[in-house]
Amino acid sequence: MNSTEIKERDKKNIINTYKRNDTVIISGKNALCYSPEGREYIDFTSGIGVNSLGFCNEEWVEAVSYQAAKIQHTSNLYYNAPCTELARTLTERTGMEKAFFCNSGAEAIETAIKISRKYGNSKSPARNGIMTLKQSFHGRTMAALTATGQEKMHKDFMPFAEGFFYCEPGNIKEAEDILDSGSICGVITEMIQGEGGVNVLEKDFVKELKDICDHNDIIFTADEVQTGVGRTGRFFAYEHYDIVPDIITFAKGLGGGLPIGGVLTGQKTSEVLVPGDHGSTFGGNPVVCSGANVVIRQMDKNLMDAVSKKGEYIKEKLERMSKVESVTGLGLMIGVKLNGISPSDATKQAVDRGLLVLTADEKMRLLPPLTIEYEDIDKGINILGEILDQ
Repeated sequence: MNSTEIKERDKKNIINTYKRNDTVIISGKNALCYSPEGREYIDFTSGIGVNSLGFCNEEWVEAVSYQAAKIQHTSNLYYNAPCTELARTLTERTGMEKAFFCNSGAEAIETAIKISRKYGNSKSPARNGIMTLKQSFHGRTMAALTATGQEKMHKDFMPFAEGFFYCEPGNIKEAEDILDSGSICGVITEMIQGEGGVNVLEKDFVKELKDICDHNDIIFTADEVQTGVGRTGRFFAYEHYDIVPDIITFAKGLGGGLPIGGVLTGQKTSEVLVPGDHGSTFGGNPVVCSGANVVIRQMDKNLMDAVSKKGEYIKEKLERMSKVESVTGLGLMIGVKLNGISPSDATKQAVDRGLLVLTADEKMRLLPPLTIEYEDIDKGINILGEILDQ
């Protein structure tokens, strides 16, 4: 099928929840992808941070194909080897105790909320509140959406679950007032607010927030759905902040292109959930976990260092452009505040020139594959230069 036929079928048969770019992608390799007509695009999106190893990494394809031909699904009523291998590798790498697997970031957040509330209820029935930060984004299921600190995402979906509170990022006094109330069981925060505009939290604020949680026996969850699995130059972004969370949520880049999500739990939270409390039909699927095992194997120090260097290289190039007001982010998670052009217009012009980029609130957002080559970075930067440095 050609691009026109695919787009017409989409418009006829798929609910219109996405403002799609006028682009059809059918194949790709690392940071390059192609339309049915052979048009080449440089990918600075990674499928919104999912394709951490780029398109069709050979080792990943081989592992997924092998497992799919062996056995594709068993359910969690039985054990499977790729799932246990992934859990062992994640816990050993992070020092956490145990893992739970599901299919998405929103489900991971729901899991963290349930653990936090059950832990809080074991101390006092009044301890059921969850605090998040304004401008945060935690998912689109009802509880995860309630946890999201953006009013524009809340309209049309009331009523929400009770017991959610929002603090201004960086305002430790406001956070302390909320957390000292005796009604909070958990805090959930991104180290870098992705959808909120690639806002990097201040290190002192995060450390003080964690200290207050520890003092009040409140569960601290690091939402690493977008920032995790090497995206910032560390395996998880909380490693930049010299803290150890009680729960880590993950998703996106771990699957390398297949749906995965989950949580890692520390000593305080590992035994909170028991059989019957929670579950996921597809969580820990052997095909998905086989791909994730490849992703983790490739996340060595050399790759992490390369991610940091590539991120600084891109930032330096962007900061010289006349329509760039500021650049935020860490590693290959980059936000660009523009002047003289809107992020949506810049995105459209980039696609027209053969470059895929994203937006985040009032910024343009770049999430290239962690394995992107400098040659492709330069090609993409040259396209942005045509748009932002005219």
